[in-house]
Amino acid sequence: MTTTETEMSDKNAGIGKELATGKFTDEMLDGMRALIGTELRTDACVNNEYATRLAILRFAEGIGDDNPLWSDEEYATKGPFGEIIAPPSFIFACLGSVQVGWRGLGGFHAETDVTFHRPIRVGDKITARVYFDGFDGPDASKFAGRRIKDYLRQEYWNQNDELVARFVCSRVRFERTEAQARRKSREIELPHPWTGEQLEQIEDDILAETPRGAEPRYWEDISVGDEMDVITKGPIGLTDEIAYIAAGAAPIPRLSAHGVALRRYRKHPRWAFRDPNTNALEPVYSVHYNDYAAKLQGAQLAYDVGIQRTCWQIHSLTHWAGDTGTLKAIHGQYRAHVYLSDVVRLGGRVVAKEVDEDGDSVVRLETWAWNQREQNVMPGTAVVALPSRRNA
Repeated sequence: MTTTETEMSDKNAGIGKELATGKFTDEMLDGMRALIGTELRTDACVNNEYATRLAILRFAEGIGDDNPLWSDEEYATKGPFGEIIAPPSFIFACLGSVQVGWRGLGGFHAETDVTFHRPIRVGDKITARVYFDGFDGPDASKFAGRRIKDYLRQEYWNQNDELVARFVCSRVRFERTEAQARRKSREIELPHPWTGEQLEQIEDDILAETPRGAEPRYWEDISVGDEMDVITKGPIGLTDEIAYIAAGAAPIPRLSAHGVALRRYRKHPRWAFRDPNTNALEPVYSVHYNDYAAKLQGAQLAYDVGIQRTCWQIHSLTHWAGDTGTLKAIHGQYRAHVYLSDVVRLGGRVVAKEVDEDGDSVVRLETWAWNQREQNVMPGTAVVALPSRRNA
């Protein structure tokens, strides 16, 4: 088939070399208002149904978290749970999110709120229930003209019908043509021009990281103003994104290949585009590993996944809190892209101590994620319960 014939075939199928360029219309907004309160289908987006030992290991490695509590049976048996448990972020490996409406518009994950209610143990069956809770806007933005912000409430339940976690996913939707038109005004030097000396220092910092592990971090030993240990991610590479996706996290819907993918794209042509460099059909999700797609989204190069950044935030918190600490809640806002070649350093500071309504001795933290351009790409907060000497 010639290039012209391919283009005609794609045109007939509704698939082109560009990402879909939808517009906000009154009809679209009315249709989305009618969906508020709806429980959404999740079948196409579930990646892990059971928390097997290997699924937990694959996910922990995919976010770069080598805490033995997630992977070493001998170590975990001596720990507070008596067995391997999953990192709290494993919920995202079960189901990252789902697609809902906004046909042809671009989207970014903008903000995350999660409360954690109980650990995930090996063998647990996790079921996600997702609800569309509405949207704000459209209103003006600097990035892409008009935008809306929508809200998905995602609840994760185990086989005993116990709530494991509740995640409110806030996403920005925008008109891609505006984002593309404004891309030049946001350009920076990419890939980042690291020197050999800088790279050596980054890698030395990473290799020096040691999780708190089995040594308790007691609540009484913490003071307001104390800072968390810093962990470093990067320079972010293509394999980092592949490892995250292979761990089961994020693709919405699940990534597929060949005939399975083609049939899905023919049914939902706005999910895909034809890459002119390879002539292959690619999903919109490939903005996270395909530079051409990322540019169509208004970015310069491929960039990280929103909840991937939250997984790093959770890693930094469990790394600091130790095995006897419990993450109760997190909040994070995503600001600026984290591009391939970027480095992000995550940390935080204790801003308050209290005994909460559950009777837990908790610390409240301000968290951050600084890149090499001195941008805080994920300002956030967290609540962590720590062991108390009065209960020791």
